Amino acid sequence: MPAYAIAHLQEAAPHREVLEYIERVTATFEPHGGRFLVHAAQHEVKEGSWPGHVVVIGFPGIAEARAWWDSPAYQEIAPLRSRHIRGDIILVEGVPENYDASATAEAMRASLPTE
Repeated sequence: MPAYAIAHLQEAAPHREVLEYIERVTATFEPHGGRFLVHAAQHEVKEGSWPGHVVVIGFPGIAEARAWWDSPAYQEIAPLRSRHIRGDIILVEGVPENYDASATAEAMRASLPTE
């Protein structure tokens, strides 16, 4: 099942260390089957607010996403970004190709107290 690293990064002034991070980050996730799905793209807010930028990296599975995050190669460059850009980053497992949201709703409905 696919997995994703999703970052919501706040606006920041350009910095040489951030540029070095951007230049080096791809080489840290490619060995784990990762690839950029969203990077340096404009986004359109439809509800709420979302200041900053969105980055999404896709992986074959959650084990590969975790292996990338924990890898010495990534941990070596992570401070180049985190010293200059605040943000939230999550690893999340995707859904299978045949995922049916109505089945999830049905399971949730079954857990509701009866009236």
